[in-house]
Amino acid sequence: MIKTFVVDDDPVYAMMIGETLKKHELLEFEFFTNAEDCLTNLNQSPDIITIDFHLPDANGLELLERIRKVDSGIYTVLISGQKQLEVVVEAYKQGASSYLIKNEDTLVELDNTVKNLISAIRLKQEVESLREQVFEKNKYSNILGSSSAIMKVLKMVQKVESKNILVMITGESGTGKELFASAIHYNSPRRKKPFVTVNMGAIPHDLVESELFGHEKGAFTGASSKRIGKFEEAHQGTIFLDEIGEIDLDMQKKLLRVLQEQEVVRLGSNKAIKLDVRVIAATNKDLVKEVKEGRFREDLFYRLQGFLLQLPPLRDRGDDVIIMAKAFLREFLTQNKMDDMRISRGAMEQLMKHNWPGNVRELKSIIERAALMADGDEIQEEDLIFST
Repeated sequence: MIKTFVVDDDPVYAMMIGETLKKHELLEFEFFTNAEDCLTNLNQSPDIITIDFHLPDANGLELLERIRKVDSGIYTVLISGQKQLEVVVEAYKQGASSYLIKNEDTLVELDNTVKNLISAIRLKQEVESLREQVFEKNKYSNILGSSSAIMKVLKMVQKVESKNILVMITGESGTGKELFASAIHYNSPRRKKPFVTVNMGAIPHDLVESELFGHEKGAFTGASSKRIGKFEEAHQGTIFLDEIGEIDLDMQKKLLRVLQEQEVVRLGSNKAIKLDVRVIAATNKDLVKEVKEGRFREDLFYRLQGFLLQLPPLRDRGDDVIIMAKAFLREFLTQNKMDDMRISRGAMEQLMKHNWPGNVRELKSIIERAALMADGDEIQEEDLIFST
């Protein structure tokens, strides 16, 4: 909506202005009978203000000057019976967007003026939105796509990256959880310190504690030397605990203590080592269900819920499918020193129609196979082989 203030001490004329402009559905009106009430409500950030020249507590030029000092970006329309050239010139010097002489044609002229202002405001909003998107895409250049779903996630990343709070990333397998964790770290104050990734699902259960917290020489059979754990390795940086839902209950208890105390004790030692580590965790499991069924500790679950980042599956990302397909194709052709190749319109339509799982890797595999199968410089529909 475009917030519009109407400032006029004549309630009948103010009503006529409202009736004239109400056909513009984007407008939302507030009416004031004096300058002071208008100024008091500028914190509502109006987009347009129509001003009667003669007000009980100020004239229109005085109000214009005070509005400009608060927010020079507000569009103002001064309606006046004053025809003197010097008054008109002064109005524009004080920032008026338009100056209308009050007569039988004033409301028609006001309607046209506001119509033009609405177009200018919408264009300004679109430019600001595009500028914001360009900024985000430059900042997160490794994250492909510009769909509303992915832009929403990036805006959340931008809010949390500089904060020293724990982040939980959820989403289906292959949605890019490590990519987003990396984006958070490398745009944070910790960017020059280590970013350590641990796939909890790939470590044998009996080695998880040693992998995370380290061990002293002789701590167990085969421990022939001291080992620094992943938490110590990530000191002053970030540790990314992928597939956090895979660790057993005993290890969950030990991890909870580390998160609470910000310290680790190596296996075979009694000495606590203080750490400064930011933790980002990720899972494709429903941890609420895991808690209800007794496979995940409730206290650890709530500890991990510092800031929740839900990644959308590929099927919910619209045109991002084509953006990623073209990027994967360019990468594959470069790596294999192959000639330039395009994706035909028919093939793009097939890619858009496919009911994708969450996994982006499937799209990458399909494009790479199609590039090898293509006859000529264009991938056709028949070159696409979907697994589902």
